[in-house]
Amino acid sequence: MKRRLISLGEAIASLTGRVVTFWRNTAAAISERWRSSLQFKVTVSTLALSTAVVFVLVMLLQYQIAERLLDTKRRAAIAQTRAVLATAESELEGIDAGPETLRERLEQASRKITSSSPAANEAEDSAAGAFEPVLASGDRSYRGDLGGVADESIFVGSYGRVPDDLRDFVEQGRQAEQIHTADGTTYLIIGAPVTTNARPLQLYLLFPLSAEQNTISTVQHTLIAGAAVLLLLLAGIANLVTRQVVLPVRRAANAAARFAEGELDERLRVVGSDDLAKLAASYNEMAASIQSQIRQLEEFGQLQRRFTSDVSHELRTPLTTVRMAADVLHASREQFPPGLARSAELLVDELDRFEALLGDLLEISRLDAGVEELTAEVMDVRLVVERVREQVKALAGSAGSEIELRLPAEEASAEIDARRVERIVRNLVANAVDHGEGLPVRVTLGLNDEAIAITVRDYGVGLRQGEEDLVFNRFWRADPSRNRRTGGTGLGLAISQEDARLHGGDIEAWGSHGHGACFRLTLPRSQGTKIMSSPLGLPPDPPVSPVVDATRITDGAEPLADREEVNR
Repeated sequence: MKRRLISLGEAIASLTGRVVTFWRNTAAAISERWRSSLQFKVTVSTLALSTAVVFVLVMLLQYQIAERLLDTKRRAAIAQTRAVLATAESELEGIDAGPETLRERLEQASRKITSSSPAANEAEDSAAGAFEPVLASGDRSYRGDLGGVADESIFVGSYGRVPDDLRDFVEQGRQAEQIHTADGTTYLIIGAPVTTNARPLQLYLLFPLSAEQNTISTVQHTLIAGAAVLLLLLAGIANLVTRQVVLPVRRAANAAARFAEGELDERLRVVGSDDLAKLAASYNEMAASIQSQIRQLEEFGQLQRRFTSDVSHELRTPLTTVRMAADVLHASREQFPPGLARSAELLVDELDRFEALLGDLLEISRLDAGVEELTAEVMDVRLVVERVREQVKALAGSAGSEIELRLPAEEASAEIDARRVERIVRNLVANAVDHGEGLPVRVTLGLNDEAIAITVRDYGVGLRQGEEDLVFNRFWRADPSRNRRTGGTGLGLAISQEDARLHGGDIEAWGSHGHGACFRLTLPRSQGTKIMSSPLGLPPDPPVSPVVDATRITDGAEPLADREEVNR
């Protein structure tokens, strides 16, 4: 028995869960449909408002019809009561007898009323309809030859169907009416005192309201059916009218989406001269103008890329000759006077920078042309970060900065192009050293199931508000007058961003003026994987005070107090 109860409870819980899930999914689907479909929204709104209006209208009509029927019934019943009352008074004139005789006289009067009344003989033709008469002797203070029995016990007809409060009014000599339900039937009961010279008598006429109730019920069902049909028609009309507006808007939205995807020849069909046709014509004019401008920009971009590539290639030959001559002069600089020897050294340094600039120009032109391919292989990204530290170690030492690595203990494998990722990290670390004001540079590697992330954090001059996106522009510098150690070409971050996008990732920047900057590189662990979230936060959380981080400095660097003085 206990197992059966447990099984029954589990079945009920399972059924309840399925019902809740069904309604929850239905509500979510309706909510999504409401947000995404203008046609559905307009149709449902029209149907809801129409339902409220029709409901109020149906209630008012039903109330008016019921009131009119009851008022007609009441007027006819009162007129019928007056006619019957005259007959009863003529039959009961001067009555004053014992209970048995009184009952006989009341019954005789009742039969007379029933046989002589037009409403009784022609109930179907009478506006009041059929009725049931009740005669009663009812003064509760009256005592006669009845042996102490109250007169109210002498009656003819269904006296028990007459409510007590109506009896009280009539026994006080006033005519009254009341709607009362007895034995499952609703009656319009009209009571009036019967004028006699002997004793007080009362006449009650019970008019069944079954016909009126049937009429009201029929009217109610008709109104409900008509309202339902009307609402369906209104919903259909609203749907059709909305569709006439929504369909052109949807076609315009689809055309705009295809235009945005690169189908520049996409146009809308113009039909008629209404507002939607004007919208389509305006859209076509706008699309034609944008297409013309895009083609001009494409042609200009192609010319620019071709010019950059051609110039870079053409400069290679004279640069090689100049490089050979500069190398000869640089090798013989000890034989020159001091000023000439220094000029030879500067010449070699600037040639190195010129070659780096040409290399970056060729690289950026290949990236712009889309001819670069990704040579990806699965490898441990920690090795790439460690190689970068070794490459930038000399530069960091000359700047007085220490490169701190925070690498995970487990293998951080990912499908990457090692050359490109190494170039990205090297650019970020070199920039951090160059702008770090001799403070430590922290490189952090993090990973999750879908992505790896590398952040490079410095505590130098930082970035002003709005410069987070500008740093990736070509040849952009935050402060051109500032002395730089690396002498970059101004294309490093732009190339790094293109390399990251080639992997399916991205680079983001954060900075605060006077508190340093942080760059985050996020790459998918497998090519083609969509990155949902980065393993590392940006801005860094929690932020680390540069004064605390600066306690770890390289040998030979200036004291911390001197660095703080320089920063101030």
